[in-house]
Amino acid sequence: MIDLIIPNYNGAALLPTCLDALRAQTRRDFTITLVDDGSRDDSPALLAARYPEVRVLSLPRNRGLAAAVNAGLDITSNDMVVLLNNDTEAHPRWLERLVGTLERYPAYAFAAGKLLLFDRRDHLHSAGDFYRVNGVPGSRGVWERDRGQYDAITEVFGPCAGAAAYRRSALDALAQDGRVFDEDLVMYCEDVDLNMRARLQGMRTIFVPTAVVYHRLSATGGGALASYYCGRNFPLVWAKNMPLPMVRRYWPRLLASQLGFLLHSLWHMREPAARARLRGQVAALRVLPRFVRKRQRSVVHTLPYAKD
Repeated sequence: MIDLIIPNYNGAALLPTCLDALRAQTRRDFTITLVDDGSRDDSPALLAARYPEVRVLSLPRNRGLAAAVNAGLDITSNDMVVLLNNDTEAHPRWLERLVGTLERYPAYAFAAGKLLLFDRRDHLHSAGDFYRVNGVPGSRGVWERDRGQYDAITEVFGPCAGAAAYRRSALDALAQDGRVFDEDLVMYCEDVDLNMRARLQGMRTIFVPTAVVYHRLSATGGGALASYYCGRNFPLVWAKNMPLPMVRRYWPRLLASQLGFLLHSLWHMREPAARARLRGQVAALRVLPRFVRKRQRSVVHTLPYAKD
């Protein structure tokens, strides 16, 4: 059996597309747990009226995506875990191909599918994620037209948690203080943090190009909110996880990337997103000591599949 976990915050307008697509999946050995993260819209009423098959965990207040997913993990127990954003529409064979590939390749802990743009379905959003040594994560193929250039099953740095499969045994092994995702990150880059920890423990991710999901970009978050947390969390994830030999080698690149973001924000100060990123960078400095204390002795001295 598969535990499929969907975090939701004020997503009543998005959920029918997401859940109807799950009803159409060719693989049926899954249960859906939706974690409602303190929604103030009609999400609970919609679920009760139209989707009785969905198990709903309602959190009394909004705690952020990382905490919502952790809450879903706490009340589920199957060996395979699949995370899915509420602003997606999965191809009918998505689950069959994503989890089926992970089952066929036991050397891999995570599986990443192909995310395409919801409103431009011939354009990519992610063909698996990568990580740069300057602390800036990225998605393979983002904004490119999908011409089949990423149609090979291959190893990637990690999956985007908006549509990914995980072995629960791997997630349990990566938990820190009983939590799989770092709730201090709140949202954005919580999956990058997990991918880095997995890589440092020798866990690998397989990319499944036939496991397709269409994604409405930042339909739940986005805008200034995304800019704030990316500005805050990029350096925090780097400080928490980068192995010491790579810290010594690449700290100038981290500094250069942060200065670049700072200058860009100052140049565009009239824009809300620029001001939000700047506030995020300042917030990162305030909590940086806490994230440095989170560092654990790495079992390796390099970070596989990190890009220069």
